[in-house]
Amino acid sequence: MVKKIILGLFLLIIIGVTIVVVFVADKVDTDFNPTILEKPYAFTDRSVELYNSLEFVADLHCDALMWQRNMNTEHDFGHVDIPRLQKGNVAFQAFTMVTKSPDNLNFDNNGSDSDRITNLVIGQGRPLYAWFSLFGRAKYQCKQLQKAAKKNEYFRLVGTKTDFQEFLKDRKKDKRHVGAFLGAEGGHCLEGKIENLGKLYDMGMRMLGPTHFFDNELGGSAHGIDKGGLSDFGKEVILEMVERNMIIDIAHSSSQLVEDVLQLTDAPIISSHTGVNGHCASPRNLTDEQLRAIAGRGGLVGIAFFDEAVCGATIKNIAIAMKYVRDLIGIESVALGSDFDGTVDVPFDATGFPLLVEALLREGFTADEIRLAMGDNVKNFFLKHLPD
Repeated sequence: MVKKIILGLFLLIIIGVTIVVVFVADKVDTDFNPTILEKPYAFTDRSVELYNSLEFVADLHCDALMWQRNMNTEHDFGHVDIPRLQKGNVAFQAFTMVTKSPDNLNFDNNGSDSDRITNLVIGQGRPLYAWFSLFGRAKYQCKQLQKAAKKNEYFRLVGTKTDFQEFLKDRKKDKRHVGAFLGAEGGHCLEGKIENLGKLYDMGMRMLGPTHFFDNELGGSAHGIDKGGLSDFGKEVILEMVERNMIIDIAHSSSQLVEDVLQLTDAPIISSHTGVNGHCASPRNLTDEQLRAIAGRGGLVGIAFFDEAVCGATIKNIAIAMKYVRDLIGIESVALGSDFDGTVDVPFDATGFPLLVEALLREGFTADEIRLAMGDNVKNFFLKHLPD
């Protein structure tokens, strides 16, 4: 009798999760990842002509793997899938794994004692091993991207310089080819075990931000409670990353953690999706001193597209933030870091980049500067710094 009751409860849970997956998951995705502008986007002739001439457009950050979305199917919600990347002439997209995010999310003070991602993982019908394990969630998202690549001859996960060089050759012959790069938001996905860094590396992860919206075992978040520096474990992780030629992403890191990273290693660093305090004051954004430190090591600053990063999610504000970085530390450090599908409102999806080209032209960017900012800087960085 007890076994029948347990079986019945288990079946009810499975039925409930299935109903949520079928009828609710896409609506949640739609509600949390809107675009401000409606399609069809109004492109100018000059922006389209210049944009179509760009050989390499790259974006350093999107959270599409957080959603149970078939990446090989074009959707009318959210911001990124492979068909839209192809339509939008996007050559290279970084996919970043989100494994935990606190309730009542804010940019000032978040604890680590809650997690709104758990309900999302269960509600989307992800495997049991991902329900309550942060490492399990990262593992699943790695597999999700690998699966998309296996089913699409024009989509590949890039992990080495050789991979990247081969991809560039194929892309030059046929612009349908899209490259993907895998990172993680927050080292809490390691669950305090250094060996998990190697496991995720073996599954394709090449970039890691030590913290996300809360302090963790590696150190302090810009949005955490203590906002401290690197812990001993955090130092161990950073040094292991440097040994593996992995890319250190300081987006979301506390000021002290950034300073500790700079003291610990002379490796290049990036901020994959950010704003700048000189344009838009926010706990989220980089100071001029941090910008100069990034440029001094040949790093990149990916400008995000959402309100808190650029003080109003407008295309003009994105362009102004990029201009600020160019004027302060040079055009070679400017990159795109949209934060597509990161539960933020953005002006356009992956097909709308000519709108940004037009805004950059209006802000006085030359065609050569636009080529660098829209992707060539990322291409040059990855050719230099990916593992052999």
